[in-house]
Amino acid sequence: MYNERENTKEEPSPPPLVVDSGTTSETGPRASEERARAAAPRLVSLDAFRGLTVLGMLLVNNIALDTATPKQLTHADWNNGVQFADLVFPWFLLIVGAAIPFSDASSRAKGWSWAARAGKNLRRAIILVLLGCLIDSSIAKQPILDLGVLQVIGIAYFVAALAYPLPLIGRTALITALLAGHGALLQLVTTPGCGAGIASEDCNVITYVNQHYLQTYHLSGLLSVIPTAALALIGTGIGDLLRSKKTAPAWKLTWMIAGGGALAAIGFLWSHWLPFNKAVWSSSYILFTGGFGAVALAFFYALLDVAGWRRIAIPLTVLGANAITAYVAPILFKAYILQSWTWPLADGKRIPLQQAMLHSATTHYGPIGGGIVYTTIYIIICWLLLAYLYRKKIFLRV
Repeated sequence: MYNERENTKEEPSPPPLVVDSGTTSETGPRASEERARAAAPRLVSLDAFRGLTVLGMLLVNNIALDTATPKQLTHADWNNGVQFADLVFPWFLLIVGAAIPFSDASSRAKGWSWAARAGKNLRRAIILVLLGCLIDSSIAKQPILDLGVLQVIGIAYFVAALAYPLPLIGRTALITALLAGHGALLQLVTTPGCGAGIASEDCNVITYVNQHYLQTYHLSGLLSVIPTAALALIGTGIGDLLRSKKTAPAWKLTWMIAGGGALAAIGFLWSHWLPFNKAVWSSSYILFTGGFGAVALAFFYALLDVAGWRRIAIPLTVLGANAITAYVAPILFKAYILQSWTWPLADGKRIPLQQAMLHSATTHYGPIGGGIVYTTIYIIICWLLLAYLYRKKIFLRV
């Protein structure tokens, strides 16, 4: 499947990041922020929707059915639509943006200056970049400085957080400019030897810029910050709406559904000229998945925060409350345990522990049944770990 680095394959999908600070025992400005957040009512819908994307991430990243993998759990082929696996990253970016207004309001309430708020956002972005480098280095088994999933997320979040103080109309203009500019780059700029457009993975302007200008500086994928920041900015509009005390819940739902539907429709229409494409983050793909995500979040808001059916969301909120842990821990566990430790076979050969576990499952339950058992057990173990942290009120956030 395609990863966050444009035109590369087989990397994990990203986590639905929690950019809000978690509960800690620190003192000082950050501790006061934690206490203020703890006292404020929390939207269950945001945690549950974040949890849904975490579940999607774990499923897509750990499915073990090989060629029998359902189509919706794989990324769509080049220029060939949107499947469920293609929704995970955009939806999580939307949630990242939706959390920004809540965090910013908390800082403003404590009298933090613009410089202090920007410093806090920069700190979060740097932590994400460093975590991303740790993950990529662990997978490669050697030190790597690059722009992977978390690195791009961190930069996109920082851009969106810096632009958030703009009025809504200003952010809308910026979103339009970013998506229109990126779309024009993909559609109109001629690539040497290829022409304009995104006809193939090897022949498009993004690949050309990465290979000829950015790769030398370990910055391949930097152009993806343009559309991802736009998507996070779209999320800030949703966050403003959700935290508004002047807007009735019914109107919040109406605006989210109508606005999300409009964005998805515009993205669908645009896809006739600029195809949906996750690898290069085409603007049509951004609008369609972002709009679809807004409608999905409206459903969660209606069911959990308006109707009050919060208990049914506990399995998802457990995942959503510790999203960054749900992403980082399984990857490091795979890299340093499952793929590094070996297990002896009857013939004396030793194979990686992950391969041995899957082999045992498929031997007992067949290729498909074994793959399902392996993936299910893996996700259950991850959920139990996060449930323990949730019960102990331990939330590891950047």
